[in-house]
Amino acid sequence: MNYAYARVSSKDQKLERQLAAFEKCGIEFTYVYCDKKSGEDFERQNYKRLIRRLRGGDLLVVKSIDRLGRNYDCILQEWKRITKEIGADIFVLDMPLLDTRCHEKNLIGKLISDIVLQLLSFVAENEKDSIHTRQSEGIKAAKQRGVKFGRPRLACPENFGQVAEAYLKHEISLNSALDSTNMKLSSFYRYLKQYELSNR
Repeated sequence: MNYAYARVSSKDQKLERQLAAFEKCGIEFTYVYCDKKSGEDFERQNYKRLIRRLRGGDLLVVKSIDRLGRNYDCILQEWKRITKEIGADIFVLDMPLLDTRCHEKNLIGKLISDIVLQLLSFVAENEKDSIHTRQSEGIKAAKQRGVKFGRPRLACPENFGQVAEAYLKHEISLNSALDSTNMKLSSFYRYLKQYELSNR
């Protein structure tokens, strides 16, 4: 059987380009598995389903090696698991040298394939580390410029003092206070504490 596997790192990223590549490659797939999860490891729900279904003689197709994963050691271990332990073949669309169907009896081809695999696995992990470094540097620089991260705090409503006073005097209930200020419980209590401190 022929299987394809696509992966993106987050839920807001798209799988369309990988799926389009599978359609164009001329291989008829029994199943196409997709995950929207980091490539740090292989603890991915649909990838695990794929591996449980994979048998000797089957073919697994991925668009590029970094779609399989982004951890150098894990990629090499998983490649060995699929090709040696399970006995299935792997074909990487973006790197035709990585096609175990072509190199099974060709020692030179297999050697080249192994070298390319190690190189691309290293590049995949190195790119992941570079992305994290660039993100950290960008966040640090933004903080130095005074950029605030996270959700902005809700502004205190104009009627808060009046509502807070009525609530503290037990003239209105908590639900009424929340409705009157259009605030969530946590925000109301945070501003109520500030109100009490400023009016002591």
